[in-house]
Amino acid sequence: MSHSRETVTADPGPPAAGPYSHAVKSNGLLFVSGQVHLDPANGQLVGDTPAEKAKRCLENLTIIAEAAGTSLANAVRIAVYVTDISVFAEMNEAYSSFFPSDPPARTTIGVAALPMGAEVEMDAVIAL
Repeated sequence: MSHSRETVTADPGPPAAGPYSHAVKSNGLLFVSGQVHLDPANGQLVGDTPAEKAKRCLENLTIIAEAAGTSLANAVRIAVYVTDISVFAEMNEAYSSFFPSDPPARTTIGVAALPMGAEVEMDAVIAL
C-alpha cells in the first residue's frame, strides 16, 4: 500500500509557534495544524470578542487551505478549542458565517489553556 505525505507551508501565513507544518497532505486529505487568532502580518494575537477571535482562526485556516490548493468549504471536520466554554454561542456567530450551509462535522472542547495565551484555536481536516 502506497502512502503519500507532503507538507504545506502557507507563505505568507500565520507564523508557526513551534516545530510543526502548517498542514500535511495525505491520501486525498489535508490535515491542518491548530490555528489560534494570530494576525499573519505581525504574529500577534488579535480580536476583542470571541467572535472576532474565531473569525481570525477561520481566516488562518482559509489561508492554509488555499496554499494547499483547496478551500475551507471542503472541510470534513473542524475541532474548536476554547478556554471558556461559555463563549460557545459567540464563537458560533463567526463560525456559522464561514459555513452557511452543509457545515463540516465539528467538536468544541473547553480547555484550561492554549498556546501563546490564545483563547480560541481551531484545526481542520479538509478534502483535497
